[in-house]
Amino acid sequence: MAHLDLEKFQTRLLKMQSDLDELDSMAKASTGTVVLDQSSVGRLSRMDALQGQQMALEAERRRKQEKLQIKAALIRIQNGEFGLCAACGDEIAVGRLSVNPIAARCIRCTD
Repeated sequence: MAHLDLEKFQTRLLKMQSDLDELDSMAKASTGTVVLDQSSVGRLSRMDALQGQQMALEAERRRKQEKLQIKAALIRIQNGEFGLCAACGDEIAVGRLSVNPIAARCIRCTD
């Protein structure tokens, strides 16, 4: 892959990482403890709050997973392995990387 292309992908990956960090900081309040006092919050409202909390925790888990994938892609760029399939070693199509720059496998090796 051309040097210029790697810089483009690295810039995009760093922007994705920054966006996820920003989402993490905005979402901190959503994962806080839900109040158990039913005199101030009704049972259904509390159930809604618990559901919202669980959804926020799952979104946080997914952001962490995506951050790990971004970090791995940045390491592959540093090691000169970016754009090569982790399974078979063939080149990953540029179109696939353009859509999903964290892809570590070619389309044939993806289950």
